Amino acid sequence: MDTDNGSTILREGFLVKRGHVVHNWKARWFVLMPDKLLYYKYEGGKRDSSQRGKILLKDCALTCPFLEYENRPQVFKLQTANGVDHFLEACSREERDEWAADISAAVDKLRTADGNKSANNKGKAGSRLNNIDLSKVLDSMYDVHSGIRMSNHTEQGGTYSNCFSGSEVVDWLVFMQLALNRVEAVTLASALLEEGFLRPVGVRSLEAQRTAGLSEQFMDDSCALYSFSDSLKKRGCVKAEMSLSAVELSGKVIKRGYLLKQGHRRKNWKVRLFVLRSEPAFLHYYDPTKDDISPVGGFSLRGCLVSSLEDNGVPSGVKGNIQGNLFKIITQSDTRYFIQAPSHQEKMDWIEAIRKHT
Repeated sequence: MDTDNGSTILREGFLVKRGHVVHNWKARWFVLMPDKLLYYKYEGGKRDSSQRGKILLKDCALTCPFLEYENRPQVFKLQTANGVDHFLEACSREERDEWAADISAAVDKLRTADGNKSANNKGKAGSRLNNIDLSKVLDSMYDVHSGIRMSNHTEQGGTYSNCFSGSEVVDWLVFMQLALNRVEAVTLASALLEEGFLRPVGVRSLEAQRTAGLSEQFMDDSCALYSFSDSLKKRGCVKAEMSLSAVELSGKVIKRGYLLKQGHRRKNWKVRLFVLRSEPAFLHYYDPTKDDISPVGGFSLRGCLVSSLEDNGVPSGVKGNIQGNLFKIITQSDTRYFIQAPSHQEKMDWIEAIRKHT
Protein backbone atom coordinates (compact mmCIF):
# COMPACT_ATOMS: atom_id res chain seq x y z
CA MET A 1 0.00 0.00 0.00
CA ASP A 2 1.22 3.50 -0.89
CA THR A 3 1.88 5.79 2.05
CA ASP A 4 3.00 9.38 2.42
CA ASN A 5 6.79 9.48 2.31
CA GLY A 6 6.92 5.76 3.18
CA SER A 7 5.77 6.35 6.75
CA THR A 8 4.86 3.45 9.01
CA ILE A 9 1.24 2.30 9.00
CA LEU A 10 0.08 1.89 12.60
CA ARG A 11 -3.42 0.64 11.81
CA GLU A 12 -5.85 0.46 8.91
CA GLY A 13 -9.43 -0.60 8.30
CA PHE A 14 -12.99 0.53 7.69
CA LEU A 15 -14.60 3.32 9.71
CA VAL A 16 -17.82 5.17 8.96
CA LYS A 17 -17.31 8.95 8.76
CA ARG A 18 -19.82 11.77 9.01
CA GLY A 19 -19.55 14.34 6.21
CA HIS A 20 -18.66 17.96 7.02
CA VAL A 21 -21.03 19.75 4.63
CA VAL A 22 -23.76 17.17 4.12
CA HIS A 23 -24.02 15.32 7.43
CA ASN A 24 -24.44 11.87 5.94
CA TRP A 25 -22.41 8.85 6.99
CA LYS A 26 -20.15 6.98 4.58
CA ALA A 27 -17.79 4.05 4.96
CA ARG A 28 -14.16 4.95 4.28
CA TRP A 29 -10.88 3.05 4.47
CA PHE A 30 -8.71 4.69 7.15
CA VAL A 31 -4.93 4.48 7.46
CA LEU A 32 -3.34 5.63 10.73
CA MET A 33 0.23 6.89 10.48
CA PRO A 34 2.47 8.42 13.17
CA ASP A 35 1.40 12.01 12.45
CA LYS A 36 -1.79 11.77 10.39
CA LEU A 37 -4.96 9.82 9.70
CA LEU A 38 -5.68 9.31 5.99
CA TYR A 39 -8.94 8.11 4.51
CA TYR A 40 -9.89 6.74 1.12
CA LYS A 41 -13.01 5.91 -0.82
CA TYR A 42 -13.57 2.17 -1.20
CA GLU A 43 -15.60 1.08 -4.20
CA GLY A 44 -15.83 -1.95 -6.42
CA GLY A 45 -13.98 -4.07 -3.90
CA LYS A 46 -10.86 -1.93 -3.90
CA ARG A 47 -9.45 1.19 -2.30
CA ASP A 48 -8.96 4.31 -4.43
CA SER A 49 -5.32 5.14 -5.06
CA SER A 50 -5.88 8.82 -4.20
CA GLN A 51 -6.84 9.80 -0.66
CA ARG A 52 -10.11 11.57 0.08
CA GLY A 53 -8.83 13.41 3.14
CA LYS A 54 -6.18 13.84 5.78
CA ILE A 55 -6.46 14.57 9.52
CA LEU A 56 -3.26 15.92 11.09
CA LEU A 57 -2.88 14.46 14.57
CA LYS A 58 -0.66 17.07 16.20
CA ASP A 59 -2.54 18.61 19.18
CA CYS A 60 -5.73 16.69 18.36
CA ALA A 61 -8.27 16.03 21.14
CA LEU A 62 -10.11 12.71 21.18
CA THR A 63 -13.47 11.97 22.82
CA CYS A 64 -14.29 8.29 23.21
CA PRO A 65 -17.03 7.32 23.50
CA PHE A 66 -19.05 10.12 21.89
CA LEU A 67 -22.70 9.43 22.64
CA GLU A 68 -24.60 12.30 21.04
CA TYR A 69 -25.73 10.14 18.09
CA GLU A 70 -28.52 8.05 19.58
CA ASN A 71 -28.34 5.02 17.29
CA ARG A 72 -24.56 5.12 16.79
CA PRO A 73 -22.97 4.09 20.12
CA GLN A 74 -19.60 3.21 18.57
CA VAL A 75 -18.73 6.78 17.51
CA PHE A 76 -15.65 8.66 18.69
CA LYS A 77 -14.80 12.30 17.97
CA LEU A 78 -11.45 13.63 16.82
CA GLN A 79 -11.02 17.41 17.07
CA THR A 80 -8.05 18.93 15.26
CA ALA A 81 -5.84 21.76 16.51
CA ASN A 82 -7.90 24.10 14.30
CA GLY A 83 -11.14 23.08 16.01
CA VAL A 84 -12.49 20.90 13.18
CA ASP A 85 -14.54 17.95 14.44
CA HIS A 86 -14.37 14.53 12.78
CA PHE A 87 -16.95 11.93 13.82
CA LEU A 88 -15.90 8.32 13.17
CA GLU A 89 -17.81 5.11 13.85
CA ALA A 90 -16.31 1.65 14.32
CA CYS A 91 -18.02 -1.72 13.87
CA SER A 92 -17.87 -2.67 17.57
CA ARG A 93 -16.98 -1.31 20.99
CA GLU A 94 -13.71 -3.24 20.96
CA GLU A 95 -12.73 -1.84 17.53
CA ARG A 96 -13.76 1.67 18.60
CA ASP A 97 -11.63 1.53 21.74
CA GLU A 98 -8.65 0.04 19.85
CA TRP A 99 -8.76 2.78 17.22
CA ALA A 100 -9.09 5.42 19.95
CA ALA A 101 -6.17 3.97 21.91
CA ASP A 102 -3.90 3.85 18.85
CA ILE A 103 -4.82 7.40 17.81
CA SER A 104 -4.33 8.68 21.38
CA ALA A 105 -0.93 7.00 21.55
CA ALA A 106 0.11 8.69 18.31
CA VAL A 107 -1.11 12.09 19.55
CA ASP A 108 0.69 11.64 22.90
CA LYS A 109 3.90 10.67 21.13
CA LEU A 110 3.75 13.83 19.03
CA ARG A 111 3.05 15.91 22.15
CA THR A 112 5.95 14.29 24.02
CA ALA A 113 8.25 14.96 21.09
CA ASP A 114 7.34 18.65 21.42
CA GLY A 115 8.17 18.58 25.13
CA ASN A 116 4.56 19.14 26.21
CA LYS A 117 3.76 16.03 28.17
CA SER A 118 0.13 15.56 29.12
CA ALA A 119 -0.83 15.89 32.74
CA ASN A 120 -1.03 12.68 34.71
CA ASN A 121 -4.38 12.34 36.44
CA LYS A 122 -3.97 8.77 37.66
CA GLY A 123 -3.10 9.74 41.20
CA LYS A 124 -6.40 11.57 41.59
CA ALA A 125 -8.63 8.71 40.47
CA GLY A 126 -9.04 6.97 43.81
CA SER A 127 -9.82 10.12 45.77
CA ARG A 128 -12.24 11.27 43.06
CA LEU A 129 -14.30 8.08 43.36
CA ASN A 130 -14.30 8.22 47.15
CA ASN A 131 -15.82 11.70 47.05
CA ILE A 132 -18.53 11.01 44.46
CA ASP A 133 -22.15 11.35 45.59
CA LEU A 134 -23.89 8.28 44.16
CA SER A 135 -27.32 9.92 44.47
CA LYS A 136 -26.18 12.75 42.17
CA VAL A 137 -24.75 10.25 39.70
CA LEU A 138 -28.11 8.46 39.71
CA ASP A 139 -30.00 11.74 39.16
CA SER A 140 -27.77 12.47 36.17
CA MET A 141 -28.33 8.99 34.77
CA TYR A 142 -32.08 9.43 35.21
CA ASP A 143 -32.24 12.83 33.49
CA VAL A 144 -34.67 12.73 30.56
CA HIS A 145 -32.46 14.89 28.31
CA SER A 146 -28.86 14.03 29.15
CA GLY A 147 -29.28 10.77 31.06
CA ILE A 148 -28.56 7.27 29.84
CA ARG A 149 -30.76 6.13 27.00
CA MET A 150 -33.10 3.24 27.79
CA SER A 151 -34.16 0.98 24.93
CA ASN A 152 -35.27 -2.51 24.00
CA HIS A 153 -32.69 -5.31 24.15
CA THR A 154 -33.05 -8.90 23.03
CA GLU A 155 -31.56 -11.85 24.88
CA GLN A 156 -32.23 -15.55 24.38
CA GLY A 157 -35.59 -15.07 22.70
CA GLY A 158 -36.87 -12.35 25.05
CA THR A 159 -37.12 -8.61 24.41
CA TYR A 160 -36.48 -6.49 27.51
CA SER A 161 -37.75 -2.92 27.30
CA ASN A 162 -36.57 0.17 29.19
CA CYS A 163 -33.12 -1.13 30.07
CA PHE A 164 -29.48 -0.66 29.06
CA SER A 165 -26.38 -2.81 28.69
CA GLY A 166 -23.38 -2.77 31.00
CA SER A 167 -21.22 -1.35 28.21
CA GLU A 168 -23.70 1.47 27.61
CA VAL A 169 -23.51 2.45 31.30
CA VAL A 170 -19.69 2.47 31.20
CA ASP A 171 -19.72 4.48 27.95
CA TRP A 172 -22.12 7.03 29.47
CA LEU A 173 -20.10 7.46 32.70
CA VAL A 174 -16.91 8.09 30.71
CA PHE A 175 -18.64 10.40 28.21
CA MET A 176 -20.19 12.47 31.02
CA GLN A 177 -16.72 12.68 32.66
CA LEU A 178 -17.99 11.05 35.84
CA ALA A 179 -15.17 8.52 35.38
CA LEU A 180 -11.75 8.97 33.79
CA ASN A 181 -11.66 5.58 32.09
CA ARG A 182 -13.53 2.29 31.74
CA VAL A 183 -11.93 0.67 34.79
CA GLU A 184 -12.99 3.58 36.98
CA ALA A 185 -16.47 3.55 35.40
CA VAL A 186 -16.92 -0.17 36.24
CA THR A 187 -15.97 0.58 39.86
CA LEU A 188 -18.53 3.39 39.98
CA ALA A 189 -21.25 1.27 38.33
CA SER A 190 -20.52 -1.58 40.76
CA ALA A 191 -21.11 0.86 43.64
CA LEU A 192 -24.48 1.85 42.12
CA LEU A 193 -25.34 -1.85 41.83
CA GLU A 194 -24.26 -2.57 45.41
CA GLU A 195 -26.39 0.32 46.75
CA GLY A 196 -29.43 -1.01 44.91
CA PHE A 197 -29.72 1.95 42.52
CA LEU A 198 -29.31 -0.41 39.56
CA ARG A 199 -30.47 -3.98 39.18
CA PRO A 200 -29.58 -6.80 36.76
CA VAL A 201 -32.07 -7.71 34.02
CA GLY A 202 -32.00 -10.77 31.80
CA VAL A 203 -30.05 -14.02 31.91
CA ARG A 204 -26.42 -12.89 31.66
CA SER A 205 -26.35 -10.26 34.39
CA LEU A 206 -28.55 -12.34 36.71
CA GLU A 207 -26.23 -15.32 36.27
CA ALA A 208 -23.27 -13.11 37.17
CA GLN A 209 -25.08 -11.95 40.29
CA ARG A 210 -25.64 -15.55 41.38
CA THR A 211 -22.00 -16.47 40.81
CA ALA A 212 -19.88 -16.41 43.95
CA GLY A 213 -17.87 -13.24 44.28
CA LEU A 214 -19.79 -11.35 41.58
CA SER A 215 -22.81 -10.26 43.57
CA GLU A 216 -21.87 -6.59 43.31
CA GLN A 217 -19.53 -6.74 40.30
CA PHE A 218 -20.84 -4.73 37.38
CA MET A 219 -20.14 -6.19 33.94
CA ASP A 220 -18.72 -4.03 31.13
CA ASP A 221 -20.50 -6.23 28.62
CA SER A 222 -22.88 -5.42 25.75
CA CYS A 223 -24.88 -8.60 26.54
CA ALA A 224 -25.32 -7.96 30.29
CA LEU A 225 -28.51 -5.95 30.85
CA TYR A 226 -29.37 -3.60 33.72
CA SER A 227 -32.15 -1.21 34.67
CA PHE A 228 -32.99 1.25 37.40
CA SER A 229 -34.16 -0.24 40.70
CA ASP A 230 -37.85 -1.01 41.17
CA SER A 231 -37.83 1.30 44.20
CA LEU A 232 -37.23 4.32 41.96
CA LYS A 233 -39.89 6.24 40.13
CA LYS A 234 -39.82 4.56 36.75
CA ARG A 235 -39.26 6.15 33.37
CA GLY A 236 -40.75 2.90 32.08
CA CYS A 237 -41.17 -0.63 33.32
CA VAL A 238 -39.00 -3.54 32.24
CA LYS A 239 -40.85 -6.41 30.65
CA ALA A 240 -40.00 -9.35 28.46
CA GLU A 241 -41.83 -10.02 25.21
CA MET A 242 -41.38 -12.61 22.47
CA SER A 243 -41.43 -12.26 18.68
CA LEU A 244 -39.92 -14.07 15.72
CA SER A 245 -37.67 -11.16 14.77
CA ALA A 246 -36.59 -10.84 18.40
CA VAL A 247 -35.58 -14.50 18.40
CA GLU A 248 -33.45 -13.93 15.29
CA LEU A 249 -31.62 -11.06 16.92
CA SER A 250 -31.45 -12.49 20.42
CA GLY A 251 -28.43 -14.74 20.05
CA LYS A 252 -25.04 -14.03 21.53
CA VAL A 253 -22.92 -11.82 19.26
CA ILE A 254 -19.93 -13.91 18.17
CA LYS A 255 -18.34 -11.59 15.62
CA ARG A 256 -18.87 -8.14 14.10
CA GLY A 257 -17.06 -6.45 11.25
CA TYR A 258 -17.19 -4.44 8.04
CA LEU A 259 -17.22 -6.57 4.88
CA LEU A 260 -18.09 -5.88 1.24
CA LYS A 261 -21.16 -7.65 -0.15
CA GLN A 262 -22.31 -8.08 -3.74
CA GLY A 263 -25.92 -7.02 -4.25
CA HIS A 264 -28.41 -9.60 -5.53
CA ARG A 265 -30.07 -7.35 -8.13
CA ARG A 266 -27.60 -4.71 -9.32
CA LYS A 267 -24.55 -6.84 -8.46
CA ASN A 268 -22.78 -3.75 -7.11
CA TRP A 269 -20.49 -3.98 -4.08
CA LYS A 270 -21.20 -2.10 -0.85
CA VAL A 271 -19.71 -2.00 2.62
CA ARG A 272 -21.96 -3.64 5.17
CA LEU A 273 -21.68 -4.22 8.91
CA PHE A 274 -21.99 -7.99 9.43
CA VAL A 275 -23.04 -9.45 12.78
CA LEU A 276 -22.75 -13.17 13.49
CA ARG A 277 -24.92 -14.51 16.32
CA SER A 278 -25.30 -17.92 17.92
CA GLU A 279 -28.23 -19.68 19.66
CA PRO A 280 -29.92 -19.20 17.24
CA ALA A 281 -27.20 -18.98 14.59
CA PHE A 282 -27.89 -16.07 12.22
CA LEU A 283 -25.81 -13.76 10.06
CA HIS A 284 -27.30 -10.26 9.68
CA TYR A 285 -25.96 -7.28 7.78
CA TYR A 286 -26.62 -3.57 8.27
CA ASP A 287 -26.21 -0.44 6.16
CA PRO A 288 -23.57 1.62 8.03
CA THR A 289 -24.70 4.84 6.31
CA LYS A 290 -28.13 4.64 7.97
CA ASP A 291 -29.08 5.47 11.55
CA ASP A 292 -31.67 2.69 11.48
CA ILE A 293 -30.68 -0.07 13.92
CA SER A 294 -32.60 -2.74 11.99
CA PRO A 295 -30.69 -5.09 9.66
CA VAL A 296 -31.22 -4.73 5.90
CA GLY A 297 -30.86 -8.47 5.50
CA GLY A 298 -29.92 -11.71 7.16
CA PHE A 299 -30.32 -15.47 7.11
CA SER A 300 -30.15 -18.54 9.30
CA LEU A 301 -26.80 -20.32 9.21
CA ARG A 302 -28.35 -23.75 9.67
CA GLY A 303 -27.41 -25.90 6.68
CA CYS A 304 -25.31 -23.15 5.05
CA LEU A 305 -22.20 -23.90 3.02
CA VAL A 306 -19.31 -21.42 3.21
CA SER A 307 -16.23 -21.62 1.00
CA SER A 308 -13.17 -19.56 0.15
CA LEU A 309 -12.87 -18.37 -3.47
CA GLU A 310 -9.59 -18.43 -5.36
CA ASP A 311 -7.57 -15.22 -5.49
CA ASN A 312 -6.32 -15.74 -9.06
CA GLY A 313 -8.88 -14.21 -11.40
CA VAL A 314 -12.54 -13.25 -10.96
CA PRO A 315 -14.55 -16.21 -9.63
CA SER A 316 -17.76 -17.38 -11.30
CA GLY A 317 -20.79 -15.45 -10.05
CA VAL A 318 -18.76 -12.37 -9.10
CA LYS A 319 -19.49 -9.26 -11.19
CA GLY A 320 -16.88 -6.64 -12.01
CA ASN A 321 -13.13 -6.82 -11.62
CA ILE A 322 -13.34 -7.93 -8.00
CA GLN A 323 -10.47 -10.12 -6.84
CA GLY A 324 -8.88 -11.23 -3.58
CA ASN A 325 -10.14 -12.24 -0.13
CA LEU A 326 -13.50 -13.43 -1.46
CA PHE A 327 -15.75 -16.09 0.02
CA LYS A 328 -19.19 -17.46 -0.77
CA ILE A 329 -22.10 -18.52 1.42
CA ILE A 330 -24.90 -20.75 0.04
CA THR A 331 -27.96 -20.84 2.28
CA GLN A 332 -30.27 -23.79 2.80
CA SER A 333 -32.68 -22.17 0.29
CA ASP A 334 -29.82 -22.00 -2.27
CA THR A 335 -29.36 -18.22 -2.09
CA ARG A 336 -25.76 -17.24 -2.85
CA TYR A 337 -23.91 -14.45 -1.05
CA PHE A 338 -20.56 -13.21 -2.37
CA ILE A 339 -18.52 -11.39 0.27
CA GLN A 340 -15.09 -9.76 0.33
CA ALA A 341 -13.00 -9.25 3.48
CA PRO A 342 -10.36 -6.50 3.84
CA SER A 343 -7.56 -9.07 4.28
CA HIS A 344 -6.83 -12.78 3.86
CA GLN A 345 -6.67 -13.30 7.63
CA GLU A 346 -10.07 -11.66 8.17
CA LYS A 347 -11.55 -13.82 5.39
CA MET A 348 -10.28 -17.00 7.05
CA ASP A 349 -11.48 -15.80 10.49
CA TRP A 350 -15.00 -15.19 9.15
CA ILE A 351 -15.12 -18.54 7.33
CA GLU A 352 -14.03 -20.39 10.47
CA ALA A 353 -16.53 -18.54 12.68
CA ILE A 354 -19.43 -19.17 10.26
CA ARG A 355 -18.59 -22.88 9.79
CA LYS A 356 -18.78 -23.41 13.56
CA HIS A 357 -22.44 -22.36 13.46
CA THR A 358 -23.74 -24.12 10.33
